[in-house]
Amino acid sequence: MSKNVKSRQSAALATPTDLGSNATKDIAGGLAILAADVVALWMKTKNFHWHVSGPHFRDYHLLLDDQSDQIYAMIDPIAERARKLGGKALHSIGQVKKLQRVLDNDADYVTPQDMLAELREDNKQLARNMRTLHEVCDEHNDIATASLIENWVDETEQRTWFLFEAARKG
Repeated sequence: MSKNVKSRQSAALATPTDLGSNATKDIAGGLAILAADVVALWMKTKNFHWHVSGPHFRDYHLLLDDQSDQIYAMIDPIAERARKLGGKALHSIGQVKKLQRVLDNDADYVTPQDMLAELREDNKQLARNMRTLHEVCDEHNDIATASLIENWVDETEQRTWFLFEAARKG
């Protein structure tokens, strides 16, 4: 491998930003963890969408499909925001596994009520984690990332609400 190729592979990202290197490290690092959580939550939501069964199949199937689409739509903006700050985006499923805080569910069967409850709690935790990252953005005066997070928190709270209401009995 030529010297030029090696230096390009190890070169630090030099994306122009006025936020400073600490902001890049703190916020881009937080965004990587958030991205891993979002990928894991998307996969879990899709898993439950594919495997839900029972008398409310159609309603739950459509709800989880809508929610998985909304979650998936967060992934690219998270990664691109990290890059805009001079950070890195996720590289692999292995990195997702290393960083994710949303737990996988590989059970052969999960009741629909348990699916909705688990996703509700995952979304609540995701909103809490995004609020924590928002505080980091505030510390570094990163209003652009904070603004994105505010919208994602609202969407996440709506998913939590829908999951709560869908699981209510009688």
